[in-house]
Amino acid sequence: MSDNDTYVIRAGSTAHGRFETDVDAARAGWEWSSIRVLSLPAGGTETVTTGEEEILVLPLAGGCTVEIDGVAHVVEGRPEVWTAITDYLYVPRRTTAVISSARGGRFALPGAKATRDLPVRYCPASDVVTGLRGTGNCSRQVNNYALGNAVETSHLLVCEVLTPGGNWSSYPPHKHDEHTDVERVLEEIYYYEVRPGRGGTGGMALQRIYPSPAGDIDVCTEVHSGDVVVMPFGYHGPSVAAPGHDLYYLNVMAGPAEDSTWLMTDDPHYTWIRDTWRDADVDPRLPMTPLNPQE
Repeated sequence: MSDNDTYVIRAGSTAHGRFETDVDAARAGWEWSSIRVLSLPAGGTETVTTGEEEILVLPLAGGCTVEIDGVAHVVEGRPEVWTAITDYLYVPRRTTAVISSARGGRFALPGAKATRDLPVRYCPASDVVTGLRGTGNCSRQVNNYALGNAVETSHLLVCEVLTPGGNWSSYPPHKHDEHTDVERVLEEIYYYEVRPGRGGTGGMALQRIYPSPAGDIDVCTEVHSGDVVVMPFGYHGPSVAAPGHDLYYLNVMAGPAEDSTWLMTDDPHYTWIRDTWRDADVDPRLPMTPLNPQE
């Protein structure tokens, strides 16, 4: 029997006020990870209290000002996820932030339960570690916001993935549901946007999660813009972008380890796929956004 009803959260089903999406740890059925998406009209303002979580204020479209303790932090943002990376703001636990946007916009607030107190940090777009992964029809772009870069967090890991239409992403399937020398326990959220096709029509993608030694799980679902899939354990992948429709997803991860490290292991039945990447070129549609120089 499918577990889609348990782990797939459809667009709009958690909406309230100016939040298009609000999936806290309790709604996900776990302890660490959360995602909210705030939509502000021109001149709109929203007050956000982090409680015991740390968050990023990560623009999806548009820019904002975030006022904390009387200090205004200007986040320039971006026109859209498909053409640019963005600057962003790290906001620690037990903090009240007033988010305002003169021109309006949409802002992801990925979060995680925190166990340390860290300072507010403005992160320019130049801090984002960008790169291409895979080749051929496994080509995709990964932009790291709180993962593999200099941004210090307590437990929060965040990146975004851009996959050209027709390509397979999050592949080979992999897992991070046990603590070992090569793996960490990480609850993961995928938040999706699907690029409209010709004539502005909507699109779809496909997501798969299947059992690992950590437990039984069976998700195979069509996803659309604004959908969320929560992944407490299991092998996840592929994320398949339908031909003609590019796929974006924001990854939010957190778990109990104090080292804030992303470590995963492939499904051994599919890890050989990585060897084939040496014999193919990266999809010429990539990168979608300009890449930052590698250090």
